[in-house]
Amino acid sequence: MADAGRTAVVWCPDWPVIAAEIIDGVDAAGPVIVLQNNRVLACSAAARADGVRRGMRKREAQSTSPRSVAVDDDPGRDARAFEPVIAAAEEVVAGVAALRPGTCAFAVRGPARYFGGEQIAAEQVVEHIAQVCGVEAQIGMAEGVFAAGIAARAGRLVPAGQTAAYLAGLPIGLLDGFGGRAKLIDLLRRLGVHTLGAYAALPPSDVLARFGLDAAVAHKLAAGLDTRPLAIRSAPPDLAIGEEFEEPIDRVDVAAFAARSLAEQLHERLAAYGMACTRLAIDAVTVHGEELHRTWRHDGILTAAGIADRVRWQLEGWLLRPERPTGGVLRLTLTPDGVLRQVGLQPGLWGETGPERDRANRAATRVQGLLGPDAVLTPALGGRQYGRLVPWGLIPWGDERPPPDDRPWPGRTPAPSGALLAVPQRPVRVLDEHGEPVTIDGRLRMSAPPAALLLDGAAVPIVGWNGPWPIDDHWWDGRVAERSARLQVLLDDRAVVVTLRGGEWYAAVVFD
Repeated sequence: MADAGRTAVVWCPDWPVIAAEIIDGVDAAGPVIVLQNNRVLACSAAARADGVRRGMRKREAQSTSPRSVAVDDDPGRDARAFEPVIAAAEEVVAGVAALRPGTCAFAVRGPARYFGGEQIAAEQVVEHIAQVCGVEAQIGMAEGVFAAGIAARAGRLVPAGQTAAYLAGLPIGLLDGFGGRAKLIDLLRRLGVHTLGAYAALPPSDVLARFGLDAAVAHKLAAGLDTRPLAIRSAPPDLAIGEEFEEPIDRVDVAAFAARSLAEQLHERLAAYGMACTRLAIDAVTVHGEELHRTWRHDGILTAAGIADRVRWQLEGWLLRPERPTGGVLRLTLTPDGVLRQVGLQPGLWGETGPERDRANRAATRVQGLLGPDAVLTPALGGRQYGRLVPWGLIPWGDERPPPDDRPWPGRTPAPSGALLAVPQRPVRVLDEHGEPVTIDGRLRMSAPPAALLLDGAAVPIVGWNGPWPIDDHWWDGRVAERSARLQVLLDDRAVVVTLRGGEWYAAVVFD
């Protein structure tokens, strides 16, 4: 019986080359090199026979193999080509997890019990992939994804309980994985640690203290203690809607009718999955093979009417523009490019749904359809300072707003954000327990802990405080540069962010 922690990894050699053959028609049997940042990311067996090696510069690789075909790296192409391989594996075993294009994994226990052994299960998966996809695959089994991935390169099924022994003699460079541990590996080699077994023999506590958390994780991998659960792949639903017309569409009224029908079908399909559409990709093919594409973006939920309007407007633009296609539209496809759950959307200025919102959106988008995306702009918040008016930017109506900057930065106060921004800032006084003003020096040392806040002439006791944080505002411009310190104080009924600037305290933000 297979152990519950056993993992199988399916690996397709030279997958970027194979994907280029599947998608772009490149002959993978010949010398092929896949380039990333002007270096060889992968190469075919024929290119390796000529002397090409991974990591070579483009010019060196082409001089080594002059007859080789150079292909640019395209992760999207690799993922699209690998999708049928994963689907083929799922026809044999359940719970397949996609690790990266060319590699997937699954738990061994179920398939081994079903087929009567690990060896038989492995053969079934590899043979089925070869029959369905015509792709060569190798499989490895061990305890954990890391060890199984290494075993897959050798096509080996490591016996249960022998994973640590299998890894012990392997080179330490295998920990590099995706290139994230090169510095650690270089350091270990200089310290005389050249194998996974030698690294695993080091005390875990010393590894953590000396090298850090990532090195401690790598130490567990080297010891065969990879316990990460597989992220089981969930095949996304096919949400695209398309229709091929018996007669090509070359009139606006016919286009409007087709747009309404397809929009209702797409909206119903999205609703069945509890989803909403915020971006819509419209693709059309004419009778002469011309391919047309346009993506429409929206700041809220696209209703059936909204989808229909955008499709109709786009078809009008294609059919009525001076450089119109040479023939009518024969096939039309709608793809929801931006999909999210319907719950949790932030209502806009005109609400989440309703005639007012639809009317405003229709008017703004119609103007964009006639005059271009930059004809209708909407403001986007650009600054992040308390106590001052922040700069605003303008983005085209319907475009996605940039995500909030949640990275830590000097002077940032803890969540939640304040409810009231004091503009202009109100003068206050921060007092210690003796009623003396609290001061902060250049090294952020406070003269005494804050005990009271003199606000509107009344001293309010401070029950808690946090900070101070230094603020070096506009340090690059000596004309407006300003240094200050910020302190967050908690009163009985509210919290206040106060700023010390020029020796005076000001209330910047009030939390209800």
